[in-house]
Amino acid sequence: MNILLVEDDQDSRIQMANFLRELDHSVVECRDGYEALEAFTRDFHMVLSDIKMPRISGIELLRKISSLPGGQEVATVLFTGYGDMESAIEALRAGAYDYLLKPINVKELAAVAERVAKHQSLCRQNRIFSEKTDNQVKTATKDSQLELYRLKEACTRTVGLDQASIFSDKMRDVFGQAYKFHTDRSIPVLIQGETGTGKEVVARYIHFGNMQCMLPFVDINCAALNPGIFESELFGYEAGSFTGGLPKGQKGKLDIAKGGTVFLDEIAELPTDLQAKLLRVIQEKEFYRVGGLRKIKTDIRIICATNVDLFTRMEQGAFRKDLYYRLKVGHLVIPPLRERTEEILPLARMFLNKFACKRGKRFSGICDSAAQIMLTYDWPGNVRELRNAMEWVAFMHDGVEVKPSHLGVLKQAITKSIFPDNSPSPVLDPEHFSLPSEGLDIEGFFSKIVLQALEMHNRNKTKAARYLGISWRSLDCRLARLRKQQNMK
Repeated sequence: MNILLVEDDQDSRIQMANFLRELDHSVVECRDGYEALEAFTRDFHMVLSDIKMPRISGIELLRKISSLPGGQEVATVLFTGYGDMESAIEALRAGAYDYLLKPINVKELAAVAERVAKHQSLCRQNRIFSEKTDNQVKTATKDSQLELYRLKEACTRTVGLDQASIFSDKMRDVFGQAYKFHTDRSIPVLIQGETGTGKEVVARYIHFGNMQCMLPFVDINCAALNPGIFESELFGYEAGSFTGGLPKGQKGKLDIAKGGTVFLDEIAELPTDLQAKLLRVIQEKEFYRVGGLRKIKTDIRIICATNVDLFTRMEQGAFRKDLYYRLKVGHLVIPPLRERTEEILPLARMFLNKFACKRGKRFSGICDSAAQIMLTYDWPGNVRELRNAMEWVAFMHDGVEVKPSHLGVLKQAITKSIFPDNSPSPVLDPEHFSLPSEGLDIEGFFSKIVLQALEMHNRNKTKAARYLGISWRSLDCRLARLRKQQNMK
């Protein structure tokens, strides 16, 4: 991080500069405000300045820098003596990011530098994201092109792809509703869906929406944090709240996301004693830090996600009813990949092209027999599992097309899902079916399995699908393809 350090006391300036350089920051030293104005460029990420200086004060310097090109993007931290708290308050009102008290505590200096670095990194990512979007939007001539681009960019930012697309009406409906939520930040949103369906993609789209949002998006995995530190992580804590805390206290995620969005993933794992406090944040737009007595106002959007049935948790008493119904004002359910099979192959090709290009492989398509295997599989891990499968193929194999032999692990998973260990299947009985000595017709193999399962259950599709371990829709698609093949013959 590039830091502009302004301090008229030479000894103090040198000590702070050396300490910051030990933390791998680049520091430019200035003796007063005028020298700092001459040295300032948009390359600086942070201005660290004393308030009381000759010729021009730190607060005046802050206002002048704000009017310079790039001045609105730099984070200014001012420091002052204990007896001049009014100046510190005035600095914050003038737009300072934070302030420090003299004599400077190196731990506090390191902590504020780290916070500024994270803040600037987030702003930089949002700025690049917005600029890239603006350039693309200028070339768009139709509303449909613009909407598709928005969807692609939302997926790209989250999943880390160069390009991403939505290939089904169901997901277009999901993202269409998500954009409506984007236009009203007061509505909390609850996103439900199985693991790997793309809940965070949707959450980021709700936040970024028109691709010009520069406000922070802070994500928290409720299942990954120890309950003992979760409250201080979310709300922050005041000085002296507990042993081992920073002497000055620390801001929480709600402070960091000020004006933006807090995304609480795995909300079902939120400790019950914190659920009431989260409800207060949503309804009253205020909270208390751990150990604090002062009410802190906040303006954030709350988005939550879960892969479990929150209604059942609520009925069991593990989730508050008032919080459940408050979150459900904005409700989105992302269907699993097995219910939008039309997306499987387009997504697979997209992932395959990315990983093949990354690893210098020749893959450019998927052969019909391999495609049938992929369409038959239920993908319990959803889009994430499909992406991982294509990355594995590109890592382990090479060729022009993906073939069944490249999907060995996947074929085993399909067979196991069709024939569970505790469900012996008569279709493998030699009297009903036998494997050929040379070659294997995958399509014919699965067709015989499906037809025999239907006969076993008197043509009842629901029972046959349950017996095969696949969805009713997958069974229906299989039968439709079989009828089409028979008509062609």
